[in-house]
Amino acid sequence: MNNSLPDIDTLKAEILDLFNQSELSEQNGSSNSILQALASIVEIGKLETDRLDWKLVVGSLQDMRRAIEVFHPYRHVRKISIFGSSRTQPHEPEYIQAQQFAEAITTRGFMVLTGAGNGIMAAGNQGAGCDRSFGLNIELPFEQDSNIHIQACDRLIEFKYFFTRKLFFVKESDAIVLFPGGFGTLDEFFECLVLAQTGRSNPTPIVLIDHPDGNFWQNWDIQIQKYLLDRNLVSQFDRSLYRITDQIEVACQIISDFYKVYHSCRRVEDLLVIRLNSEITDSHLDKLNYQFADILVKGEITRSPVLEVEKQDIEIRSLPRLLLYFDFSSFGRLHELILAINHIG
Repeated sequence: MNNSLPDIDTLKAEILDLFNQSELSEQNGSSNSILQALASIVEIGKLETDRLDWKLVVGSLQDMRRAIEVFHPYRHVRKISIFGSSRTQPHEPEYIQAQQFAEAITTRGFMVLTGAGNGIMAAGNQGAGCDRSFGLNIELPFEQDSNIHIQACDRLIEFKYFFTRKLFFVKESDAIVLFPGGFGTLDEFFECLVLAQTGRSNPTPIVLIDHPDGNFWQNWDIQIQKYLLDRNLVSQFDRSLYRITDQIEVACQIISDFYKVYHSCRRVEDLLVIRLNSEITDSHLDKLNYQFADILVKGEITRSPVLEVEKQDIEIRSLPRLLLYFDFSSFGRLHELILAINHIG
């Protein structure tokens, strides 16, 4: 899609074509969403909007259009977001670890997302290689050019806004991995934590990696316990949302194990649907009900066939499922439930 403006008649025809495609309306159910998007744009046009308002709307949509176009062919491939300082130099241990981690995790079938800049981001793209990398670059007045390891790849996306870039980091990630970094890294980390704590993102492993015998994340965790947990500003279970390690193999195993049995989940009205890669035993299910009764509003965790609202998702239609009346507030405990589901022994 080019950025030249179509004439109004061409645009009308293209919109009508969207709704005349039987594949769109019958198979993926997008017609209502497209109508809502178009209606929202019309409603914005009725408001007292100025040039800056429309600049924000158009820039955001263009960011999202570019990202959707790049990510769509890889929507069923697990991906890992790597965050860390752009100032880390290639000779530093964190850079070497980030490169080694990216190389190791891609051998397990994952792809890697970075911010496309230098430092840890370059290490991630270098370790993953062009064939297994995405770069989500941000347009800044003083930095940053994309790193040399992602420049030639067709999965480099240029974003105008930080918030749309962050949206796709979270939307496309099946795990978050962080190396030591400054304000930008911590900003990305805390946003991921808030989304996980409040259930606004899908459950994913968050792994904090230090260099061997390093204490960056250990000291951070001590501050969280001292200034937040001890004052009851966070729950003890919120610390289950992240793991700290200084070993690359351990980090890879944490991520792989998260998807050993657990596949994904979604909310359907008052129910949480947990999809599994394989069935669990009756005794395993009994243990889950005993250990996690505290997060159930009523009833028990039960088996379920695919729900009617999920049948359009062909790729996951045949997966076994668990249903529970989750309280939709204990997301640290939900993370622990997923770990318990994966613990077969």
